[in-house]
Amino acid sequence: MAAELLQAQIDIAAPPSKVWALISDFKRMPEWSPQCRLMKPLGAVKPGTRTFNMNRRGMLFWPTTSVLTEVTPEKKLAFVVNENGTEWSYELEPTATGTRVTETRRAANGVVKPISAFLTRTVLGGMDVFEHELVDGMNASLSRIKAAAERR
Repeated sequence: MAAELLQAQIDIAAPPSKVWALISDFKRMPEWSPQCRLMKPLGAVKPGTRTFNMNRRGMLFWPTTSVLTEVTPEKKLAFVVNENGTEWSYELEPTATGTRVTETRRAANGVVKPISAFLTRTVLGGMDVFEHELVDGMNASLSRIKAAAERR
C-alpha cells in the first residue's frame, strides 16, 4: 500500500509569476527533479495535454506518460501519471516575502496501479524505500527551483 499523501514545501523569495515560469516550463523539469530526465508536453500546457516522461534511478531508466489535470497560472499545476494513477501537483501561494510552493503526490486511498506496486516492490526496493526517495526528491526539486528563482 502506498502513502495517500507525500508532500514537501518551501518558501521562495520571488514573486509567484517568476516561480510559475520555472515550474510550468517542462523542459526544465530535469534541472529540478533528481528522478526526471525528460518531461515533454505533447501540446500547449493546458488541462488535457499529455506528456511523455523519462525517469531514472541509478542505472535504471523507465518511461511514463501523464495528463495535465489542472493549470491555473501562478497558482496550481497538476498532472496524473498514467502508469501508477498518482496525482502530482505544485501549488503556489503568495507570501509577504515571495511565494510558498507545495509539491504533493497523492495516491487515492493509498492505492497505485497493480503493475506499479509490483515493480516498486520487486525492482525499486519496496514502497517505503521508494516513497522516502520521492520525498527526498521533492525537497531537492524545491530547493533547486528556489535557487533558480532567487538568482538576480
